[in-house]
Amino acid sequence: MTAPAPVRGAAVAGPAWREDPYAVALRAGRGPLFLRRADGWLLPLEVERWCAAADSADGSVLARCHGAVLDIGCGPGRLVAALAERGHPVLGVDVSPAAVTSTVRRGGTALCRSVFDPLPGERRWTTALLVDGNIGIGGDPVALLRRTAHLLASGGRLIAESAAVEVDERCEVRLDDGRGGLGTPFPWARVGPRALRRHARRAGWTVAGAWAADGRRFAELVPR
Repeated sequence: MTAPAPVRGAAVAGPAWREDPYAVALRAGRGPLFLRRADGWLLPLEVERWCAAADSADGSVLARCHGAVLDIGCGPGRLVAALAERGHPVLGVDVSPAAVTSTVRRGGTALCRSVFDPLPGERRWTTALLVDGNIGIGGDPVALLRRTAHLLASGGRLIAESAAVEVDERCEVRLDDGRGGLGTPFPWARVGPRALRRHARRAGWTVAGAWAADGRRFAELVPR
C-alpha cells in the first residue's frame, strides 16, 4: 500500500515557531541539550546520534518496517532518509521547523505538524514509528497510542521505543542547552517497557514482540 504524502524532498510549511535550544542544537549537529523538569532534574538528549546516520539499533527498527511508514517526531530525519533509501514511501512529522528542514536536506519528506493535527494518508499507513523517546509526545501515552491507531491501515503496526529503565511519569519539561538557554515548557512523559505494555493495553494495542539493541528497548504493537 502506498499512502499519499507530499512529494519527496519537499517540506510543507507549518505554523511559525520561536527558535529554541533544540533548533540551535540540530543546526550544529551536537549538544549539549537536556530535558529539564521543574525540580531541576536533567535528562541528556542524544543530539549527535539523532543527527548521524542510522546505527545498528536503528537497523533493527528499519528491518521491521513494512509498506508506507509514518515517523512521528522524526527529528533531523535519519530514519526517514534510511527508509527512503530502502524504497519505502515515508513521511516524517515534527513540530520543529529545524527538524523538518534537516529531514528534507537528507533527502526525505517531512511535514511541520503535530501528530494530533490532521495528517495525510490517515488510516492508510502500514507502519508508524515512535522512537527516541517520542512515546512521551503530549504527556499522555494512552492518548498518543489511540491517535496512532487511527493513522494505521488494517493490519498496520507501531514500533515504539521505551525508556531503558522502568519508569512511568508525566511532567512538564523545558529544553535546556546547559548554558542558560531554555525553551518553552511543554508536557512530556517517560515510559519504561512494563509501562508501555500497560498503556498499550489501555489504548487497544497488543504487544507482538519486544527486543533490545545497543542498550535501547523497543516493542512492536498491533491493534487488537
